[in-house]
Amino acid sequence: MILFVALLMSSCCLGLREAAGVERIERCGTKCSKGLRCRTKPDYFFHPPCESSPEGLSSSSIFRNISLSTVMRCEGRQKCSLHLRIKTALQLPKSVDGLSICTITAGMLSNCQILSFKRASKDPETGLKQVEVENNCVEISAGQHVRVTIKTMPSYCGITWTGTHAAPDCSSNDLQRNVPECITGRLSYDENPQRKELRVSVSDMLEDYNYHLRLCKKDFFICAGTGAYALVKKEEPVKSATFPFSRPLPCLCMEGWSAVTDAPRVQICPFKDRVEELWFGITFDPLEETLSWEPACPVSAVVGLCQEREDGVCVDLPHASQNVSRAKISFTKVDPHPRLCMKFTAGAQSWTRCPFADAGFEAWELRRGDGHQGVEIWSRVTADFSVGVCVNPAETDECKVTETHTVHVEKQEAVGLSLDWKFCSTCLQAKRLDVEFAATVLLCLDDFNESWRLSTVISRRGSEDLTWAVLTVGVCLSGIIMVTLVLHILLTVHLKMKQRRNEGCSSKKQSADSAAIRCVVPAFQTPVLSPDSPDPPSRNTEKAILISD
Repeated sequence: MILFVALLMSSCCLGLREAAGVERIERCGTKCSKGLRCRTKPDYFFHPPCESSPEGLSSSSIFRNISLSTVMRCEGRQKCSLHLRIKTALQLPKSVDGLSICTITAGMLSNCQILSFKRASKDPETGLKQVEVENNCVEISAGQHVRVTIKTMPSYCGITWTGTHAAPDCSSNDLQRNVPECITGRLSYDENPQRKELRVSVSDMLEDYNYHLRLCKKDFFICAGTGAYALVKKEEPVKSATFPFSRPLPCLCMEGWSAVTDAPRVQICPFKDRVEELWFGITFDPLEETLSWEPACPVSAVVGLCQEREDGVCVDLPHASQNVSRAKISFTKVDPHPRLCMKFTAGAQSWTRCPFADAGFEAWELRRGDGHQGVEIWSRVTADFSVGVCVNPAETDECKVTETHTVHVEKQEAVGLSLDWKFCSTCLQAKRLDVEFAATVLLCLDDFNESWRLSTVISRRGSEDLTWAVLTVGVCLSGIIMVTLVLHILLTVHLKMKQRRNEGCSSKKQSADSAAIRCVVPAFQTPVLSPDSPDPPSRNTEKAILISD
């Protein structure tokens, strides 16, 4: 039982293997069914005009079953050729004594031949006879489309059959191993990343011929050579070559072909998945303020500008993306900033490159000035800025701008913003107005704390007013002044009442002074009138006397 199953499986596998390949023939020729002798001869070039067909004859009545297929004839290893097999079943009347078979392919002249029939002497003179005819002497090439036309001899008008056949192409493994025009050789490689070298080996190359190898950059249609080339000699026992490379680009490929005319070529691309190698070569022209990038390989991607946040997320700038395939792209009027980046998106993946992060390209700063809490803008270039006050709640990272004001700064100069006061949960937001793509700097003062927080956000060009900022600060100052005046009046009244109570005391001047100090000092232990360090008792007494007067 086990033996039977094994034989059955082997026969099935053999059948599948044969079905996957092209059928072999030992020799080409023409065969006819028993009782019919066939002879093949070339057809003449000029055909006589067709004749009227006898009554009852038509194409369907004569041509019953016609099939076209490809067969392979081999004279040795790697020396096989392809042939077209034409197999037809006919209802052959006495008036038809042969067939004309013509084949034509694109760019080639028509190839015609005549199959003449000779019946046996015992065949009846009238009636139809079922016969089969097979011819496989028409040689074709891999991947060719062949048009076949079959007519009767003599040629009867309207009685013809036409069909087409596509030969298998060189993608077939059977053809790649046996048909010379399809033998490309097989390439394999070993990469040495430290030395940046590729060692390429060739196997199954066309016998008795040398082999070409080269490095090339693959475009959408062609692979352009880089200049790295090697010829593998047919007599060399080890058929390999070593090529240096500068960068592992996804379009960098190895190409090989046999040293024969019109030989097919084979390619392997070792770094085809290394797409991240394309996102280099970003340049910036500080005079033109232009940020540019040119792909080293053709690639379908979207390139845009974004602003990198503290958490590493890069927020896209509005209207700052371009589709790219192979041409150079540029973004004009760009404000260089350490967190201004390029984002590359190909398929479902994205990569970010920040060209200004380590280059010291920052063109301007929003910083603390020389005053106690002054703020100033310093710039390396002459530029206009938008400065505004915004609310930055502690529970969110967003800052809602109220109004902004335009500030002009000359080259290598600093302009003070005259903001010598403390902010109550507010921030300053500044950005350049004379560029298309700019980073916005956010400078925040923590609530009544002299530590400043500096961060950045993204913005486009815009201009607003600073009126709301001035109004907000003015309201805060007015409130502080009113509270101070009220406390001053209350303290003055309280001190006068204390002095009247102490008028009945009769003692020496020193005792009276001591009693006054004991009575007055508690009234000055408020932080409102003593914002600095506390004064000695004697000085507090003098202040109290001056206030009462």
